[in-house]
Amino acid sequence: MKLSLATVSIAGDLRQKLEAIAAAGLDGVEIFEQDLIASDVSPREIGRMVRDSGLEITLFQPFRDFEGLPEPLRSRAFARAEHKFDLMGELGCDLMLVCSNLHPAARGGVDRSAADLRELGERAASRGLRVGYEALAWGRYVNDHRDAWEIVRRADHPALGLVLDSFHTLARGIDVDTIRQIPGDRIFYVHLADAPKIDMDLLYLSRHFRCMPLEGEMDVVGFTRAVLATGYDHVFSPEIFNDQFRGGVAGVIAHDGLRALKALLDAARRAEPDLPQRLPVMPAPQQVQDVAFLEFAASAEEEPDLGAFLARAGFEHAGRHVSKSVSLWRQGEINILINTENKGHAHLTWVNHGTSVSEIALQVPDASAVQTRARELGADADDATEHGPGELAIPALHSLGGGLLRLLDDGPELRRIWERDFAVQPVSGGAGLTRIDHIGQTMAYDEMLSWSLYYTTLFDAQKSPIVDVIDPGGLVRSQAIRSGGLRLTLNGAENHRTFAGRFIQDSLGASVQHVAFGTDDIFATSAKLAACGFERLRLGANYYADLKTRFGLPEDLFARLEAESILYDEEEGGSFFQLFSKPRRDGLFFEIVQRDGNHAGYGAANAPYRIAAQRRVSRAQGMPLR
Repeated sequence: MKLSLATVSIAGDLRQKLEAIAAAGLDGVEIFEQDLIASDVSPREIGRMVRDSGLEITLFQPFRDFEGLPEPLRSRAFARAEHKFDLMGELGCDLMLVCSNLHPAARGGVDRSAADLRELGERAASRGLRVGYEALAWGRYVNDHRDAWEIVRRADHPALGLVLDSFHTLARGIDVDTIRQIPGDRIFYVHLADAPKIDMDLLYLSRHFRCMPLEGEMDVVGFTRAVLATGYDHVFSPEIFNDQFRGGVAGVIAHDGLRALKALLDAARRAEPDLPQRLPVMPAPQQVQDVAFLEFAASAEEEPDLGAFLARAGFEHAGRHVSKSVSLWRQGEINILINTENKGHAHLTWVNHGTSVSEIALQVPDASAVQTRARELGADADDATEHGPGELAIPALHSLGGGLLRLLDDGPELRRIWERDFAVQPVSGGAGLTRIDHIGQTMAYDEMLSWSLYYTTLFDAQKSPIVDVIDPGGLVRSQAIRSGGLRLTLNGAENHRTFAGRFIQDSLGASVQHVAFGTDDIFATSAKLAACGFERLRLGANYYADLKTRFGLPEDLFARLEAESILYDEEEGGSFFQLFSKPRRDGLFFEIVQRDGNHAGYGAANAPYRIAAQRRVSRAQGMPLR
């Protein structure tokens, strides 16, 4: 089984695409004809470049408007095919994709199409080549893989086979189990693509919104299971048309392709253990149990200011590392580190981004298994980093955005880090914050799919639908990810004029913009925070006037919400309270939340009003948001 990627899926010229695909560790590349024509490199030299990079050309595509044409168009189509066969010979590729006809002069008929494809297969075989036929979801006469298979079956030529594409099958809602009836040796190639569920023209959806498998909302796992059940064991390749990908970083997207393919095959194997193929084996994805600690990188000069910010939120200084310039701040079950070392990852983070979160440490059932899975999915992993004699070695993963994910086994090891590495002092109850509820990570919008794929393939995690958040400076798209005790909100900014976009610009890409802490009694916490000097974000009277009409709240509860600038939301099964700090000058802010009942949201309805208030504070701090 080989993993490939279509050149159309990533940005750059052909040479840059090949370099990115090879660097990602894929086995092959399919050459999209437009990339070849646009290149000033000869087909023979392109073939040499591919082989020199350790890849093979798995497919040449697409050959359009072929079957069912009247004369003289039919003869011209065969002449075009012969030219493509010449190119394939120079490239060193033996398989060409023929997609179902869209030509207005084309005529339908299974037998007519089968006869044309049989002759094409005969011509291909005379050159040692093969042809794969694919049903486009918008094909003029053939738009269903079942019809394409019937044509291939009737043509009955060994050089002619079927090409399957998850998008074309799933976008039309075709039962994937019909694939199981197709002999695996008659399937020559499989394209994999996902997409969001958007009600629009299928051609437009395909050309602009395809994404890597597991990044969208289609049942690509079910499709892949059906394909594997046939005995197919050749090439799997994402073929992605996406406006974001065309402007993205080729290397990142190529790595996403590898990660998506491996995770998809692993998911198919786990969903159907009796599949006949020998699939890649990696540890199962685990649920995160808790966030063990967050580490901030800072300079020694900035540490007092960050410490004061924590103190105003009820945190207390609980000790220092036995050998490093790292201080521990605690409240409830929350551990916050401030690292002011002048070397190592934290220092590099501070140099690149300023004061920011450099590490997120996660408590998992089996840290070693998570690390092994991460390596299989193409993530960089360290056995242990930056530990001295007698100190605990904590495995780490390099996550997106330049941060580290630390992995701690559940059990005694988690306690040992504080006993061995820190001189810990007891602390009081603080302001009543008990846990990290969620972490808000901010990135450019065109990176959101990569971040979501990273977390949902590494861990046993679920993602919510993307929601639009209106900022006065533009649009921010937000998606929540949850894996057990880890909740994340991914916030993709489309431009630097938004509050999130300004944070990205000013921090040079730091990922964590806010941390939300949980409390069991937000009003008691609010009173204690006031005593600590907590600088809360104040919302305008218009928000509370609207809130009063939206929910039938008791008058005394409403009065307390308004007096203490606490935001409120409801969904079926529970209620949600939010209290925000004023943002620091660097854009970082804290959130305090109380979840009642089964509320699983993040207050999306309140986000536009919170952002507007934060922008007002930023302007008052002399940081105008244009």
